[in-house]
Amino acid sequence: MNWYPWLNAPYRQLIGQYRAGRGHHALLLHALPGCGDDSLAYAVGRWLLCQHPDGDKSCGECHGCRLMIAGNHPDWHLLQPESGKNALGIEPVRQVIGHLYNHAQQGGAKVVWLPLAEALTEAAANALLKTLEEPPSDTYFLLGTREPANLLATLRSRCLYLYLSPPDEANSLRWMQSQQSADALTATTALRLSGGAPVAALALMAPDVWNHRQALCTALERALPGQQWLSLLPVLNHDNADQRLSWLCSLLLDAVKVQQHAGQAVVNQDQLPLVQQLASRLSPTTLQQQLGQWIHCRHQLLTIVALNRELMLTEQLCRWQEADRAPSA
Repeated sequence: MNWYPWLNAPYRQLIGQYRAGRGHHALLLHALPGCGDDSLAYAVGRWLLCQHPDGDKSCGECHGCRLMIAGNHPDWHLLQPESGKNALGIEPVRQVIGHLYNHAQQGGAKVVWLPLAEALTEAAANALLKTLEEPPSDTYFLLGTREPANLLATLRSRCLYLYLSPPDEANSLRWMQSQQSADALTATTALRLSGGAPVAALALMAPDVWNHRQALCTALERALPGQQWLSLLPVLNHDNADQRLSWLCSLLLDAVKVQQHAGQAVVNQDQLPLVQQLASRLSPTTLQQQLGQWIHCRHQLLTIVALNRELMLTEQLCRWQEADRAPSA
């Protein structure tokens, strides 16, 4: 499991609470993807399961640490949806809860790591809630979340909330440069597109992903003079369409910022000419309307099962085409 320097402070804070006997049995970690919450949860869990912790650190030598390093500690329970599924049903939750009420196989603590609590179905969340309210002794829950508002209020109320904020931009860029050589403009753009999350920014800068974004920008630049929006369909209709729509929305939002004299907040620093063209060629009404509609399309893509992606994208591009051709009032 990788470790990141910006996790040192929250790790010491949490372990300090456990060492002082004030650690909460249920921790809710709120973080953006790519901020390292999984690494933080693993490190906290490893300390809790360590048989001979050395201050704030797990010893790395005991049987518990070796099992964690090997990835097969019987008292470390990972709860996540099956491969290819987005929801976590009640049965896996019941199975883990059953283990928690048994004696720890290594004679110490039992730890549950749920990376994405939003994946719980309502029935699964209610089943977990009962155990959170009255947990077995020496049992700890580590829950990750991207959107705490999407969780049951009763579930949130049983947890100690911790927001894992991204490091500041300068520190993130220095860390990224230490991991991968890249020009400052690309790194800054990737970081801002990732909401400031450095690990996600590095993943975005991978050549195959970055080239997909560049292809979208090029297609948008070519479509803009004649407003031939249907030509965008081939670069949008892919398995990672949600990410591509996020890039499109970011460009439209940047153009809105320029129109409203907030150009200093532009995210797509490497595409300033394209952003300026969007801001000058499209009216404020069109930009804001399209931004809202594309955000809605992306939401549908992420939430509607068996959605016809190509049809949805085609319909939205047609609406954009028709809106541009409609006579102005």
